[in-house]
Order: sequence, then structure tokens, then C-alpha cells
Amino acid sequence: MSAHGMGASPLQVKNLGRRKAVNRFMELLAWLAAAIAVAILGVVIYSVAKRGASELNLNLLTKAPIPFSLTDAPQGLANAFVGTLVVVGLATLMALPVGILVAIYLNEFAPASIRNGITMVLDVLNGVPAIVIGIFVYGLLVVGHGQSGWAGAFALACLMLPLVSRSTMEILALVPNSLREASLGLGVPQWRTTLSIILPQTIGGILTGTVLAVARVAGETAPLLLVCSLVGPQINWNPQHALQTIPVAIFELSESPDPADHARAWAAALVLLLFILFTSLGARWLANRSRRKIAAR
Repeated sequence: MSAHGMGASPLQVKNLGRRKAVNRFMELLAWLAAAIAVAILGVVIYSVAKRGASELNLNLLTKAPIPFSLTDAPQGLANAFVGTLVVVGLATLMALPVGILVAIYLNEFAPASIRNGITMVLDVLNGVPAIVIGIFVYGLLVVGHGQSGWAGAFALACLMLPLVSRSTMEILALVPNSLREASLGLGVPQWRTTLSIILPQTIGGILTGTVLAVARVAGETAPLLLVCSLVGPQINWNPQHALQTIPVAIFELSESPDPADHARAWAAALVLLLFILFTSLGARWLANRSRRKIAAR
């Protein structure tokens, strides 16, 4: 082949400058979109912090609210933080084992037809609006029994389940098949291979999915308004009763005519926002650590 034939054609040389310009423009567009997203998050955090910083103190976490108070006695939202801890904790205990077992079955044991069908169901459930889950749980558990922390936890568990299952499936798919083949080739049963070889490689990824699911449901308001919102100001740890939660407390305080209630609502929103922010960052760190660990195997 001649040197002329090996060189770039005149048309390619002519279009090279235009291609570089288009490439730079698209890179600039991508950076601009990312900057806009970060700027929106920054504006949200700044706005919430500006309005809620005045009430962000220890009383917010340790004192219960005093309805219709005419004094300057310190108030807080300790009942909401306790209720959120109980409801979200119970929801995690409900959704985590079921979600992990579903993911293990679909990824390791289920035939392709069953795996595709259940995966589609999980994706549909993941897209169901939270208020629809709330109506479903209201008709199932609240009608005839009354509101309770258990009903709120079950509603949040329904929202967490597809997130835990899909994230666990994704991390299980990252485990090399060579590990499975080597274990099965040595005569180890498939259930033992999954339990002893596959799952230890994915603990970080499973924890990541759990953290993201917790951050997702911690700020849900719509289902809890229907199943766990008729509460008093006292601090209550009993899930047999309806429990106050942070999102519902923010919603109720925002409708109050008292500016002090608005300030407490902004402070609670700031705490919730920081919790979601740090849990998301922690989940990203755990996900990257898990991927590096699996890639090193």
C-alpha cells in the first residue's frame, strides 16, 4: 500500500476541525448540565440552611413539641425523630431480608422466563407513586384497625423492596462466573456456593442498596399521612400506636401560622436533607469499594 493510500483522505482532513469543534461543544454542554445540577442542589441546601439554622440546636432533637404554647419554653421535634427511627428501622427489617432473597433467587436460581417476569414486576413496583402505596396499606391494615407505626413501616417497606432487590441483583451480576464455575466444579452445591462464595463478595454492594433505600424512604410523606399521622406530641417508641415522623411533622408545621413553627420545620428539613446527603455519599463510597473488591478477585 502506498504512503498516499495510508494517509488521511482530504475529506477526513477537511472535517477534522469541525469534528473537534463539535466534540468541544458537546463536552461544554455536558459540563454545563452537571454544573446546573450541582448549582440547584447548592441553592436548595443554602435556602433550607438559611431558614432553619436558627432552630438547629440540641432542643430540636431532645425536646417534644408543646401544642398551643404561650410561653418561651424550649420545644423540639424529638417525637418525630424517634418515630422516624422506629418506622424506618422496622421497614428496613421487613424489606431487607425479602429483597435480598428475591435478588438471590432471580440472579442465581430462577429460569430466564421467571427472572424476566419478576424483574419487570419489581421495576413496575419501583415506579408506583408513594401515595398509591399509602392507599393500598390504608385499605389493607388501617381500615378497621386504626393507624399504627407497623402500618407506616409496611408502607415504607413496600417502597424499599424493589430498590433493595434491584441493587442487589446488579451487584450479584458483577461477581465473575469463574468463581461459580470453580466452586461447582469442586462439587460444592449451588446453595453453598451462593452462601459461601458469592454473598461474601457482595456485602458492600448490598449495604449500598440498603443505605440508598433508607435514604429514599426517610423523606416520604404521602403514605404516612394516610397510615401513621394521627399522633400526639409525646415521645412514643411503641409501633402499636401511630408515630410522628419528620416528613409529616414538616408538613404539619408548614401549615401553622406561627413563624416559630415554620423555623422548626425548616430546621427539621435541614436535618433530613443532611441525612440523605451523607447517606448517599456513604452509599457511593461503599459501592465504589465493593466494585474494586470484586474487580480485584
